[in-house]
Amino acid sequence: MIHKKDAITALCPSAGFSLSPNGEIIDWHNAEIKKPTEQEIQAKIQKLQADYDSKQYQRDRAAAYPSWQDQLDKIFHNGIDAWKADIQAIKDQFPKP
Repeated sequence: MIHKKDAITALCPSAGFSLSPNGEIIDWHNAEIKKPTEQEIQAKIQKLQADYDSKQYQRDRAAAYPSWQDQLDKIFHNGIDAWKADIQAIKDQFPKP
């Protein structure tokens, strides 16, 4: 889940700020950088969340892949084609959208 601090940091990477527990900006540390509006922050949250959600298959694949040590061992003992088949099965299980 994308949080308000993530959106503000994406909008104003070099600005320092503090948020209250309920997400209100209580302190804006850099007067030279324009503080984003709530509408800009919410739009950025939606964009960041959509980007995060669109890459779920990458996170699923990463969790399913064997360690690189196990992959190298597979190649050594069974050849590159056996390794490719294992990797392709994971890619097929978690396809790109």
